Amino acid sequence: MVVLLEHITSDFRQALRADKARSACRLSGSCRSGAATSHQEPRMTTATPHTEPERTIDDARERIDALDDRIIGLVQERMAVSAVVQQTRITSGGRRVSLSREMEILGRYRDALGKPGTALAMTLLELCRGRI
Repeated sequence: MVVLLEHITSDFRQALRADKARSACRLSGSCRSGAATSHQEPRMTTATPHTEPERTIDDARERIDALDDRIIGLVQERMAVSAVVQQTRITSGGRRVSLSREMEILGRYRDALGKPGTALAMTLLELCRGRI
């Protein structure tokens, strides 16, 4: 999971760097016709200064929405797999929940994400316990 997060954040950082590079040309006074004097403020030729941050935010939010959709899908898949494990354990005479297994999961999330990871894992475990 950590590797996936590193990959996602590095892709996003690369996209931001490329966006900043494109903005630098538009902000440069030398891109305009005629020489710019040192006291003139650089202006964008194709967009107002307010559109770049808005576009960056819109692009990032779109990516966040796509990531959230993937996360929700993975949680739903995890819930389904967990239901199979629980049903199999009950059918074979065992308990629905394995507390030692849940402790392993809590530790994994805590190690990867810190204290908030524990809370996330608790929520995930609660969702996956379901009602069989």
